Amino acid sequence: MSYEFDENFDVIVVGAGHAGVEASLAAARMGCKVLLATINLEMLAFMPCNPSIGGSAKGIVVREIDALGGEMGKNIDKTFIQSKMLNVSKGPAVHSLRAQADKAEYSRRMRQILENQEHLVIKQAEVCDLLWDDVNADTVSEKAGATKKIRGVRTFTGTVYEAKAVILCTGTYLKARCLCGESITYTGPNGLQAANHLTDSLKEMGIAMRRFKTGTPARMDKRSIDFSKMEEQFGDPRVVPFSFSTDPESVQIDQDSCWLTYTNEKTHE
Repeated sequence: MSYEFDENFDVIVVGAGHAGVEASLAAARMGCKVLLATINLEMLAFMPCNPSIGGSAKGIVVREIDALGGEMGKNIDKTFIQSKMLNVSKGPAVHSLRAQADKAEYSRRMRQILENQEHLVIKQAEVCDLLWDDVNADTVSEKAGATKKIRGVRTFTGTVYEAKAVILCTGTYLKARCLCGESITYTGPNGLQAANHLTDSLKEMGIAMRRFKTGTPARMDKRSIDFSKMEEQFGDPRVVPFSFSTDPESVQIDQDSCWLTYTNEKTHE
């Protein structure tokens, strides 16, 4: 199939959440010309569900990303409002660092990092189609079972970008829907726009799709809460940074408290 491309890239990353940010930065820092496509430029590295970094199992992943030169650990060290090592009553093998984030500041600072990264172009666009070329029957890829080769993407407005590789970091946005009790709204998390077209392109290529679920805690006005019925949870008196490159003395700050509460029989009912 023949395409008329508007611009050429080495790598196109679709989605600008945690995975998309790290993928685009890693490729750009290797010298690749990268396009990062996101539905909403105001939501780069935004955390619409739980505004925290790390926790059980996930904290290890953050540190592995940091060891590979990633940005997440560095960014949360600059923007956390509480840091706590979990499971300290157990052995050190299960200790897990978790930081509650100032979600607005986390997003703002990460956007600044992205916008100042060489070789990286950010565009507000919904990628709707993956463009493929047929692979010749005598190629290695064909013999390995592949029948198509990625060529680029097409956006909702009709713009076409060529790429040697396309990385999908769409998270829970593909034909997303939000459930609140028994009501269903066809939207992305936090009222953001869902990606409603890319799924069909994947299905046309024979790629099986599965639906994933995430849980979003309720947002409440702090002034409406009776904190006297809750247990105050403090951050660590001595904060351990996420990034290996962060000076531990730079993260010893005044922290916000978290508050622990419980459900009851009426809530369960």
